Order: sequence, then structure tokens, then C-alpha cells
Amino acid sequence: MITLDEYVIKKQNEHPGATGELTALLGAIKLATKVVNREINKAGLVDIIGTTGVENIQGEVQQKMDLFANDKFKAALEARGQVCGIASEEDDEEVIFNTKTGNNCKYVVLMDPLDGSSNMDVNVSVGTIFSIYRRISPLGQPATLEDFLQPGSEQVVAGYVMYGSSTILVYTTGNGVHGFTCDPSLGVFYLSHENITFPDNGSIYSINEGNYLKFPLGVKKYLKYCQEIDEPTKRPYTSRYIGSLAPDVHRNMLKGGIYIYPSTASAPNGKLRLLYECNPMAFLVEQAGGKATDGFQRILDIEPTEIHQRVPFFCGNTNMVEDVEAMMAEFSADCDSRK
Repeated sequence: MITLDEYVIKKQNEHPGATGELTALLGAIKLATKVVNREINKAGLVDIIGTTGVENIQGEVQQKMDLFANDKFKAALEARGQVCGIASEEDDEEVIFNTKTGNNCKYVVLMDPLDGSSNMDVNVSVGTIFSIYRRISPLGQPATLEDFLQPGSEQVVAGYVMYGSSTILVYTTGNGVHGFTCDPSLGVFYLSHENITFPDNGSIYSINEGNYLKFPLGVKKYLKYCQEIDEPTKRPYTSRYIGSLAPDVHRNMLKGGIYIYPSTASAPNGKLRLLYECNPMAFLVEQAGGKATDGFQRILDIEPTEIHQRVPFFCGNTNMVEDVEAMMAEFSADCDSRK
């Protein structure tokens, strides 16, 4: 059995110019994951479930575990001394590590510390999503906002951790997607899913159909297409929706399917965050042989303009994403798509 550390070091050794900094950075993420996982496993026994009564900058009420996870990941990343700054869904602005060590670090991390945290009180899977970029500002100086506002195509690492029936860490460095499951008796992540790829054909669609009336016309048309009987394409497809991004996409990568979080009448720019959710998941999906768009263009090509920017999100099997893109182009581009 190969551990996460062994696997990362093995891959590092395949690149003569590697310095080990990314290896140390992933080690910090792994450590924070263990701390967060330990607390999640106490849900219902200690006072970690529920809201804080405080809203974040996006107007969402923060959960207690959101803030706990955010603090632990920031502390672990700063202590390891490999990043010059962090941007988190839970912070109003980017956090710059303006120290001698921080100013000489090459990387920034963007993260959603606890995706789907509102599901914890009913014991549904939640996750952590992270993304790593090389800074573009000069070494020796504090990081700048521009270091975080890079298109997803510039990511060097992306991954997620899923806290469910088991705890699994999945990541990519641009050379495939690999998953590691934690042995709870040892606290060690072992390689369990090497080279994850989408099946050739998907049969699952994942979307919150409760918002159907607010969807663009192209999405409505695609949902009807998913529900039609057609033997050659194995339709109707199966509807599966957890409500936590990482678990939903993880399932679809393994079993084949599409995840859709479109714009709505109440959220015309979409709801998911480009930098913390869509970019890292899009990188993983593409590395697994799938496709990720906002319904019209590739997610990884979008130029960010703000750290909390939101976009519609479609990802999954390439043929399924292209089907919904075609319907978006036909029915939603030149008409009132919210009727």
C-alpha cells in the first residue's frame, strides 16, 4: 500500500527540477484535513453544529465548522512556510503573510474550507476544496491581489477532501487525478483511486430541481431531455443530488454523469465561486477526461475580476456537457432565459 506522502515524493522525484515545496504544501493541507475530520466526527456530541449568526461577505450565514475549518487550514499553511497568502470563501479579503518567510514564498492557496457545511447536522457528506497557484508578483515582497486573480488554467495543484463514510483526498498536478483514503486507525492516507477517469458514458444528472422555474430555458430543455425515454442513449438518466459540490462531482467522476449549478432568476451570475469551487473542480474534471464550462465557455479560461466572483457551473462527461451547451446556445443565448 502506497501512502500519500510516498506517492507525492515519488512523483516529485520524476521531475529533476522539483524543490519539494509543493510536497510540503500538500503536507500542510493533509494535516489540516485530519484536524477538521476529527471535529466533524464529533458532530452531535460537541457544540460544533449550527450557525454563528454572522454573515460572510457574500451574505451567507457562516456555520461554526466553516470558521473552525478556515482557521485550521490557514494556521497549517502559514506554519509550514510555503505560501505567501491565502484567499478563502470565509474571509472578506485575501490574507497576506507579510513576513520575511511569507514574502519569499512562491505559492498562493485559494480554498473553500468546508463545502456543504449546512449538511453536517443531518450527517451528509461535506468537503474541502483547494487550489494552488504560483505567485506572479516579485519574490521578496508581499503578495498582491493579482496573485489570486489568475485564470484556472494557471493552477499548479487542485484538489478536494471528502468527509463521508470514509475520508478521501483527491488531487491533481496536471498529470491525472489520484485519490487517497484515510485509514482511521492510523491516520494515514493510502492510495485507493489512481488515475481516476470518467466512464465513457454517463447516466447521472445532478442539479437542485427545486429551482426549476428559475432556470435558463436551455437548462430546462436539457432536464426534459434527461428524462425522456431513449434506449440507444440509456435515457432516462438517473437524478442524484447531494448538495455538497465535492461529493456530487466525486460520484459523477467515478460513475459517470453531469453536475449543473446554473444561473437563476435570483442569482443571474450563478452561485458557486469561480476561484474557490469552480476552478479547482474544473481542473480535476478536465484531468479526469471530462469537461467544465459556464454553459458557454471553458471555466479555466475565465479571467477573474474579483476574489468572490460567481459563475454558473456545468461539469462532467464531455458528451453530456456538450449536449447541455448546445441547448444553452439554442434556447438561452438570445431570449429571456428566466421565463
